[in-house]
Parts: sequence; structure tokens; C-alpha cells
Amino acid sequence: MRIAEWLRDRNGIAIWESIDFSRPGNTLTTPVNTSTGEPATKPAYWVGSAPVCIITSFLDVVISVDKEVKRFHIGVRMGAQGLMLKCTDGASRRIRSAVAKAGEGAYHHFDYMAQEAVIYKPESQVPLLEFLWPRVTDF
Repeated sequence: MRIAEWLRDRNGIAIWESIDFSRPGNTLTTPVNTSTGEPATKPAYWVGSAPVCIITSFLDVVISVDKEVKRFHIGVRMGAQGLMLKCTDGASRRIRSAVAKAGEGAYHHFDYMAQEAVIYKPESQVPLLEFLWPRVTDF
């Protein structure tokens, strides 16, 4: 819903790509303009100085409907500086293996409360307007 609001009210969505080596491949999505109409600024220190893509049309957005395929407990350890929790080497291997086994487009997410890795896989893709249609009447 937020993406649709940004497309409608804030001149579109901006996709920012990570330049941080500890977040390879991560992206961040923001509105193109702030709520006051000013151009949005760089949203985080770990993204590039400009968005890699700006999307202004509802027709260019596709929603991925994902399903959970596996969940398992993982071991964690303190990071080198003692400020972050990180996966143990064994947990990292298990996660990479489970993601590869789940197939193309699979990814992982952490359930911090249960200390589990959750593996998801895309089930289908739906155009944004089709996804919104049964839920919203003002778009």
C-alpha cells in the first residue's frame, strides 16, 4: 500500500543500491519526494549518493507473492567489535545451502525472537494494480 501511495502522491519511488560490503545486493525503496514536495535525500549511509532507478508508473511495479519453505534454528555470535550479532560460520553455511536448495529467487530472513532463519521462495508475481484491486477503492 505504501508503494502505491508513493507512486500516487510523491512522484514515484526511488530504488537505492547498497555500497556497503556487508550488505551486498541490498536495496532500499523510498518516495521520490518528501511529504512537503521536496526531493528526497539519501536515506541511509550505506546506499549510493543517487537512486539507481526511479519508477513513476503503477504499470512498472510487480509484487512478488512469496511462501515460506523452511525454518530452522541458527547459532549466533558477537561481531568483531562486540556491537552486532552475527551468524556462526556453520549457520551461514546452512543458510546458503537452504537458499540454494529452495531454488531460483529464494532468500532468507531472520526471525530474531525465535533465533531462526526463515527461507522464502517466490510463489507468483502479480502486477501492482491487480494486487491492489480487491483491497483499495481510491487508487
